[in-house]
Amino acid sequence: MNKAVKTPIIILNGFLGSGKTTLFRNLLSQSKKKSIHVCAIVNDMSDLDVDGELLGNTEAVESNNNLLESIHSCVLSSKKGIYKLDQALKKLRSSQNPKFIIIETSGSCHPMPLVEYFQNHDQFSLTIFFVLVDSLMLSHDFSFGESLIPKMQDNIMNNNRNIVNLLVEQIMFCNHLILTKTDRIEKEKIQHIINQIQPINPHISINNVNFGKLAIESLLDFKDYDYHRVSRLMEELKPILEFESKIDSPYNLATRVIKDDRPFHPKRLWDICHEYLDQRIYRSKGFFWLASREKDSLLWNQAAAGINLELIGTWLSAIITDNNNGLLDTEIKLIEERLSKESGRFGDRHCELTIIGEKTQVDKFTDALKSCFLTDEEIELWKKSYEFEDPWPKNIIRR
Repeated sequence: MNKAVKTPIIILNGFLGSGKTTLFRNLLSQSKKKSIHVCAIVNDMSDLDVDGELLGNTEAVESNNNLLESIHSCVLSSKKGIYKLDQALKKLRSSQNPKFIIIETSGSCHPMPLVEYFQNHDQFSLTIFFVLVDSLMLSHDFSFGESLIPKMQDNIMNNNRNIVNLLVEQIMFCNHLILTKTDRIEKEKIQHIINQIQPINPHISINNVNFGKLAIESLLDFKDYDYHRVSRLMEELKPILEFESKIDSPYNLATRVIKDDRPFHPKRLWDICHEYLDQRIYRSKGFFWLASREKDSLLWNQAAAGINLELIGTWLSAIITDNNNGLLDTEIKLIEERLSKESGRFGDRHCELTIIGEKTQVDKFTDALKSCFLTDEEIELWKKSYEFEDPWPKNIIRR
């Protein structure tokens, strides 16, 4: 690519759990199959780089890990995040020749600092600023979108800023809106939701995309982002965002991380989720295992009131003890050498979760989750092949 030509930028923005990573993985998969060379940047506000690991497992990145840059432990719209973004973009442009670069923001990322960053950039041109909006969340928490604008108006009158402001402002800055999870609400409610959120940004088109099924070719013919349309909005928000950009976790959001080598007690985990999980826990995600399913490496994926468990693989510790694993002696030896470096009591099996929510609730939910790990007495039972009650669905999506 001629370095005088600007590299197109596509941003996937949207609140926590809106489906950005699912769409991102789908686009990367298509880029590999259709030989469209793209690069990727993923941002996670947590210390755990869950989305980076998931994107790293896509075929496109596995075949060339120089395509992906991961930025975590900060929000991309913070001063720290913008600095890391600048470094990542320079690295990708210097080593790759992408058709375009896709950036997935964390769910708490405000769009304006990113728009400002690209506005006068001499090497990159912002073309598409997607915002993904979770229709299921709107139906549960905002009466199918009806209460979103009134709550925003109430915040303005009371000089208050919370996630409602973030949701509305993400919509205001986007140039294309994607409504996700519409397959999980009544069909007649979809247009109702669109009618409620369209006035927030009447200049944009709104499309339904489920399971990340968006053709990558549709991204190739967009015009550059219209900065003039948001110039007045940027001027009004600039003093507020200047303050928020200094905060790594704004909007009264708190992040907690759980790391443990023990499995969860399946029934206790089920009960705790039903008791403690509410709309103040916006997002939790990570990798874990259940005492009842010792072979399965599972992905925990919670947004709002919904939890998905996904099978992402088999633990090496389970493979090595399977008498019918079909491995050669040399392969077994390599796995044993790798497992010998693991510090946990159960080989490579472990739990790593990040929880994001309101500060008033996130500690309660985190402590409750920690109480679900097997006790020492239960571990002894597990070693003796005790069967723990498991109410979780038996048929789990394989990622």
